[in-house]
Amino acid sequence: MKIFVDTNVVLDVLLKQEPFYKDSFEIFRLADEERLSGCLSSASITDIFYLLRKKLHNAAGIYPIMDDLISLFSVAAVSDITISSALSLRWKDFEDAVQFTAAKENNVEYIITRNKVDFENSDIPCMSPADFIAFFKHHC
Repeated sequence: MKIFVDTNVVLDVLLKQEPFYKDSFEIFRLADEERLSGCLSSASITDIFYLLRKKLHNAAGIYPIMDDLISLFSVAAVSDITISSALSLRWKDFEDAVQFTAAKENNVEYIITRNKVDFENSDIPCMSPADFIAFFKHHC
């Protein structure tokens, strides 16, 4: 099963943000155990690095975290085609349109996000980490 992991889910784990940490961490655990294949967009990688640096004030310490992250999840490229496709969607939030388009180009089955409303126009099913964990336990 291939899933797309939204930036907010990754930040929940890396910043240990409660009350979201436990369910989001479970996504990481399933990926680590190779029970699912997860991907992030390349745009997420830059956003995550920036937000971690801003929060942790330690750029040198963030590199090993990012190395671990990309060893756990594949990185979906954001190309000129991705951007053009996202622009054509005319979504209210362009960043979410880019995430969705990258997910679609990578043939994911589900988008995992805490902000499902941001993907209300998605034709890929979206679930919160908690909903996905419950679904996964029942179906996989």
